[in-house]
Amino acid sequence: MAAKSCGPDLLDWVGTDISASIFHLLDHPADLVHAAAVSRPWRRFVIENNLSKSLCLRLCPEVATVAAVAEVTRSASPPAVPVSESERDFRVYSNLAGAVVSAPRNHDVAILTHCIGASSTDQFPKETMEHTLDEDYIVNFRPSYWSSGGSDSPDEPESLTYRLNHDICIVDEIKVQPFEAYFQRGDPIYSAKAVRFRMGHYKLPRGSESFVTHKDENKMVNADKNYMWTYTSPEYPMLQENVLQSFKLPRPVLCIGGVVMIELLGGVQKQKADDRYYICICSAQVKGRFLSPMFMFDISDHEGYSILKYLPDAKEDMKLDDTKESLEWLSLIGRYNKMNQIAVVNALMGPLFMNEYDVDDVSDDDFFE
Repeated sequence: MAAKSCGPDLLDWVGTDISASIFHLLDHPADLVHAAAVSRPWRRFVIENNLSKSLCLRLCPEVATVAAVAEVTRSASPPAVPVSESERDFRVYSNLAGAVVSAPRNHDVAILTHCIGASSTDQFPKETMEHTLDEDYIVNFRPSYWSSGGSDSPDEPESLTYRLNHDICIVDEIKVQPFEAYFQRGDPIYSAKAVRFRMGHYKLPRGSESFVTHKDENKMVNADKNYMWTYTSPEYPMLQENVLQSFKLPRPVLCIGGVVMIELLGGVQKQKADDRYYICICSAQVKGRFLSPMFMFDISDHEGYSILKYLPDAKEDMKLDDTKESLEWLSLIGRYNKMNQIAVVNALMGPLFMNEYDVDDVSDDDFFE
């Protein structure tokens, strides 16, 4: 049995304000968790002062847009001992911060899955943005690229909006390759002056998202009013070279909601046929890693604020049994399984159009696949 304390706690000696300042110097979530394990007063101090959330915000400022957090347990039965909101928040934010810092960059993979829409397309579907998901320069004996519509101004911006393969992802790097029109005189390269990246999520509820299809360019979906952007990168100059150009972000970015927009800030190349500026991209890649299924995401209200959901039991075997598990757990894991299936099919067979495999159309049968 541990010996009882014979004197006042350190927190009592230094006072609340100085103690808070000292705890805020901890910059790793493991240090904060270890501090909370020292004694009951220390744990209470860490929890009541929301120190785990504060650290999470320092690591990932994008978390500031989260309206609420929830802990979704596997069991359909209520917990024997109710958990307070402050205790729940401590567990959720501590584990989120731990997941962010523990995921090594050398494990980054391509996490781009589907095309949401382009700001414009010159010849649809011949020059659809779907071609930017292909790694090959030539597909079906023709050049594979997306082209914007023509513009009289070199400052006209364009954008390509994509869906990542999971709800919650850490993004480190984005790669973009301009297209060299080898079939035009002089082999012009239709690059942009600069690029910038936005990350966030669709504001409307699940099931109302729309994507590029064989027949629909889905142009209107790119309006900013449809999205909650939680991160905007600095501008990066783009070289007028036919190479896959790498843009490393200043820090790992937590993409909450799985939407990435590539902004192409102005053109540099005119087409001789009509003397107008175009931007053409043949490849786009997003590199990172996903935190699902331990962390999932939902929309909280019509304003588009998000609910971050933590599934602690997702570390275990996820074979589902609807007789023992909560409906919310079944729904979230079913959605994760569907996303995984899409990612595997894309890796093996190339990108699918979203309407061929809808992640939001999850039936009861899908839980047991």
